[in-house]
Amino acid sequence: MKTHFSGFRCFACGHTFPADFPGFVCPDCGANLEVRYDWPANHPDPSWWIDIRHDDILRYHALLPFADLSSASPLRVGMTPLLPAPRLGALAGLSNLYVKDDGQNPSASFKDRAGTAALLRARQVGATVICGASTGNAGSSMACLSASVGFPCVIFVPETAPAAKIAQLLVFGARVLAVHGTYDDAFDLCMEVCRRRGWFNRNTGYNPFTREGKKTAAFEIVEQLGGVPDWVAVPVGDGNIISGVWKGFRDLREAGVIPRLPRLLCAQSEASDAITRGVALARAAQQAGTLDWSSFAVPSVAATTVADSISVDIPRDGLAAVRAVLESDGAAVTVPDADILAAIPEIARNAGVFSEPAAATAWAALKAAAAQSVVAPSDTVVFLSTGNGLKDVASARKAAGAPLPLENSIDAAMAATDSF
Repeated sequence: MKTHFSGFRCFACGHTFPADFPGFVCPDCGANLEVRYDWPANHPDPSWWIDIRHDDILRYHALLPFADLSSASPLRVGMTPLLPAPRLGALAGLSNLYVKDDGQNPSASFKDRAGTAALLRARQVGATVICGASTGNAGSSMACLSASVGFPCVIFVPETAPAAKIAQLLVFGARVLAVHGTYDDAFDLCMEVCRRRGWFNRNTGYNPFTREGKKTAAFEIVEQLGGVPDWVAVPVGDGNIISGVWKGFRDLREAGVIPRLPRLLCAQSEASDAITRGVALARAAQQAGTLDWSSFAVPSVAATTVADSISVDIPRDGLAAVRAVLESDGAAVTVPDADILAAIPEIARNAGVFSEPAAATAWAALKAAAAQSVVAPSDTVVFLSTGNGLKDVASARKAAGAPLPLENSIDAAMAATDSF
């Protein structure tokens, strides 16, 4: 299959490298790289970017860096539903709200998109082991996809990762290493082990091919919506999802598929807000005329949020994430953990989607943005529900409460249902 993959470009210094460059980060400044393409000019077929023979993210192989799809996982990743949510939207005064339910992916997480791309790349370059660090979702996704093709997988997690995510990892047969420390500690250990053993490193915010998988959410939104939304709300931790979604929309515009770009809403917990702080710093520097991406540093925090999937001290794709918010003329909004937990049953009861805390953060922040008039009532808005609520049942129970105790008698049952 034809690919338009042409090389890499550094997010910080802007230096470019050819498609056969073997590294993952810029050898000149150490910053993250993005995959670049030479798109066809004035393509006669407006739907050239969609291959209807596929019902997953591989339908967009013309926009991906893989010429050979034969080593892809057989699992169907992507083409998750884009659900109109009028009742949920009404709670925030939004008349055109949609939920992109990525909890319906094979491992019940958005991260299957990145894992698909990482696995393809690993197998095509002849890797023998794929390895990554994760708070749970990226790891369970990689374990799931690797198991589908019998590929060895090693995952580092913080010991505090939710039990459901650890269970997924173990069931899929990954070698799971629970680190006595934070996600950032697990990340650093994974980096060093991969360096010493020569393993394929899948780490988010380090491996540029994970972003190529995540950008496919933007392709699906455009195809399913039949156009470009005004806003896309994204839960943000290390920054790789929001930078990936932004790259997807940029690729579509650069390729001549769409005429304009949406604005991005960076949704974070107040207890893990490194990217939001970075956006404020970059915006202030931009207004002062002193913004220089080659020297810009995203601050680190001591994250404590209940939303484990976006609990990050050091955002590994922070620069790309901050650039995505600024370049899209977007916004960054933080919400307290109490609002995140309250959003879980609110989404479920008004849109029928069960979201884990990180995913619910997008709705909580979107409500706040609407209340602040950042998002207009008539705007077409998509929020990404990035993971299923069964990933963290303990948090869901905190938000939803307990069942009513009931005596085993018909009189008690009738009395308990009188006011229903």
